[in-house]
Amino acid sequence: MSIGPTEQQGSAPPELVPSGPQPDAPSTLHWIFVGPNGIRAGWSILIFVALLFAIGAAVLFVLRHIPGVPRGETSAGLALSETSIVFTVLVATAIMARIEGRSVLNYGLRDRQWLRRFVVGALWGLVLISGLVGLLVATGHLAFDGQLLHGSTLVLDALALGFAFLMVGMAEEVLVRGYLQSTLARGIGFWPAAVLLSVGFGLLHLGNPGERAIGLVSAGTAGLVFCFALYRTGSLWWPIGAHAAWDWGQSYLYGVPDSGLMVPGHLMATHPIGASWLSGGTVGPEGSIFVLAAFGAIVPIIMLTTRRPGVPT
Repeated sequence: MSIGPTEQQGSAPPELVPSGPQPDAPSTLHWIFVGPNGIRAGWSILIFVALLFAIGAAVLFVLRHIPGVPRGETSAGLALSETSIVFTVLVATAIMARIEGRSVLNYGLRDRQWLRRFVVGALWGLVLISGLVGLLVATGHLAFDGQLLHGSTLVLDALALGFAFLMVGMAEEVLVRGYLQSTLARGIGFWPAAVLLSVGFGLLHLGNPGERAIGLVSAGTAGLVFCFALYRTGSLWWPIGAHAAWDWGQSYLYGVPDSGLMVPGHLMATHPIGASWLSGGTVGPEGSIFVLAAFGAIVPIIMLTTRRPGVPT
């Protein structure tokens, strides 16, 4: 077969040049704000924080102008304050979820076993704080001075503070390890995000009266432990339960400071004994070096009682 003058053996077919207008390449401004997964993580977090401040200010304004609203360091005041934070965080998360085309449940709240995980987390939280308090008593660094509540007051304060610390657990977990953890992990990975946010979580306790350096480290370590539970279960319900029960056990059941804070309505009167780095001092059990034993126990407990989503038992 002969080859004509315009053909060459093995030549590539001619390229077709598409007709009509061509799509423009993404502008630099678009690239700065939008990545392959939508709005870049840093900008999403800034928008989320701005929403928190705006919604929080609006909620605070409304509460200040409602007569008879509980205020101050009471169980009712604490419950209302933390409930308003939960509301603020959930609304801000819902707005961001709408922008990102997701559900508010996608940020650590979607879990078919949520109630079971919450209850199991709460049981372990109460067991661990009880063990820590027991260790302080056994080593002579904490003493009980007597029971403060009796009769119906005992039950009513237990329930009121139970609800208050449920709101504390939800507020802090959903705020730090909900949208923020999910979005920052999208930008830099799960564990780098967990470390950064846990450091921030520890520093959030700086304003607590009576707080000390070891208490800040303890709070940050607790944040990492709760991130591990999130990593294992895929949801926040185990951490919410453990967080709420741990705080309730300190503040109501044993009457010890919780990150430097004392709330009225606690069941027992106590006082620390000895060096603050052993007894916890004004920080409470979280300010004692013995808290590391409790945190060390939580990790294998989480590993033995939970499993990562999609991993067969």
